[in-house]
Amino acid sequence: MANDEVPAELATALAQMARDLLAQDSLQETLDRIARHAVNLVQGCEAAGIMVLQNRQVHTLAATDDLVLTSDRIQGEVGQGPCFDAVRTKAESYLVKDMRDEAERWPRYAPHARELGIGSMIGFKLFTEEENLGALDLYSSRPGALNDYSEQVGWLLASHAAVAFANARAEADLHIAISSRQDIGMAVGILMERHKLSTDQAFALLSRASQERNVKLREIARRVVETGESPDSA
Repeated sequence: MANDEVPAELATALAQMARDLLAQDSLQETLDRIARHAVNLVQGCEAAGIMVLQNRQVHTLAATDDLVLTSDRIQGEVGQGPCFDAVRTKAESYLVKDMRDEAERWPRYAPHARELGIGSMIGFKLFTEEENLGALDLYSSRPGALNDYSEQVGWLLASHAAVAFANARAEADLHIAISSRQDIGMAVGILMERHKLSTDQAFALLSRASQERNVKLREIARRVVETGESPDSA
């Protein structure tokens, strides 16, 4: 990665982007904004998306164009590609200046990419010190449009994006945890009042229903709260 000084205009734009990402109300809105900012700020970028690997399966979390969805799907099917490798290897980025030259590096992906009209692309690992979050994918239809400077700017953008991604996901997880705790507490209270159970008995009833049906405890609790019925009555 080049160490050239970042132009003042770009530094200002990245700072504004960082504030914008932190102002979003949900994880999905944050991810969508990351992809749109990539198109707006990285020279040569025409489309962008965010990919993750879960249980060896590729999932697209955000995409500015259907091209991103198709490319992610193909990379998952063939098990290789700039973005796929950015998720699973130690490299922080993979720059493809001309997809026509990549038959040797990604022999199963490059032919499909050329058929899709991908001329150049970059895959950036999205990560913090604590975790690997996925990959930010940048695309252009023109060979050479995404270059060394694009990679430098994209790397700076991806660094800001990873922090925003991690913060948004942590907030989402916390919201789910709090909501789950509230639902479970309410469900325990309902079972105690309507079925004359102790706290331990009511919680044990919820837990048993969760295990027997292979349904998360919070979902069982939510059903009890919504219906007022014991999980045994379902």
